[in-house]
Amino acid sequence: MIANPINITQPRHSRVPTFGSILLLIIYLLASSCAYADTDPGLDFDSGKAVYRFYCYQCHAYSGNARTLSSTYLDPKPRDFTAVTEETLPVEQMLAAVRNGRPGTAMVRFSSVLSEAEIQSVVEYIRDSLLGNPDAGEKYHSPENGWDNHEKYRDAFAFVDGSITLHTPWEDLTPSQQAGKRLYESACVSCHDQPFSAGGDAIWETRAVSFPRDHFSHRSPPLDIVSGASPYARHDIPTVPDDMSGLVARGLDLYQSNCAFCHAPDGTGKNWIGSFLEPRPRDFTAETFALGKTPVVLREIIKSGLPKTSMPAWRHVLTDTEIDAIVAYINIAFQAEQDFYDNL
Repeated sequence: MIANPINITQPRHSRVPTFGSILLLIIYLLASSCAYADTDPGLDFDSGKAVYRFYCYQCHAYSGNARTLSSTYLDPKPRDFTAVTEETLPVEQMLAAVRNGRPGTAMVRFSSVLSEAEIQSVVEYIRDSLLGNPDAGEKYHSPENGWDNHEKYRDAFAFVDGSITLHTPWEDLTPSQQAGKRLYESACVSCHDQPFSAGGDAIWETRAVSFPRDHFSHRSPPLDIVSGASPYARHDIPTVPDDMSGLVARGLDLYQSNCAFCHAPDGTGKNWIGSFLEPRPRDFTAETFALGKTPVVLREIIKSGLPKTSMPAWRHVLTDTEIDAIVAYINIAFQAEQDFYDNL
């Protein structure tokens, strides 16, 4: 099994992917590299392999053969490095592709996020280890990536390769196959929902969640998941203030239902959606946010929106009382300035 560790969905019931969800996946893949650079400006790669396994595997696969989930939706397909040789793919062409991208393809430029030394090192790694090498052996399901015994999940393999489809009647499945179906739907489908996997019947939600980095296991304790899974996971945890009076508690519910999609559950605007909006959503945790933002001003922004931004007007969606509750929650959860709160 060759998997691309992009954890995009959680299955709910069987149906084919929608156009919107496929488009969201493609946008996600195109933007993921730049998003990482914005979130982790201090990255320091000590080898071309490290660069490749951080930026390139999503489309080109760990082994370089481009058998990834993204390749089933991208046209033209990502390059299969194992199918070309050093003679047919000159080093100058590869360097130019990494530096400048390739117009008309999903290959974006990396000159803004990688140093020249890193660009040269990743090209050298590809040429030395992957080019023309169908037996590269760089698999995702390896002990190095947290899969000490991938065979223990074999009950789900039949749903991955399509030999058993999801619409097979439950009563026709053996107990181990039933366990395999549950495992497939709760975990494997995130990477293995390809046309031949389980009949392509699993639903894709238009909700992006975190995906594993190199050497990260989704079987790790929750703390590791939050701190190491992705630059977005840590911002998906709602901030619950100590002061949970009736108004603030109501504001918490309203904020998470209406505001967190762009501003992030923790108020930073650094969740997945917020990271790709321009201009960026307001970071409520920033020290400069409260400057001049009296309750009256904040209420008016929520009610009327902000021109030339993604901030819409909420006056036809939320009541004045609900807006007051959100303002109270934002202050207590992210600013905690009592004088500001006393003016509500």
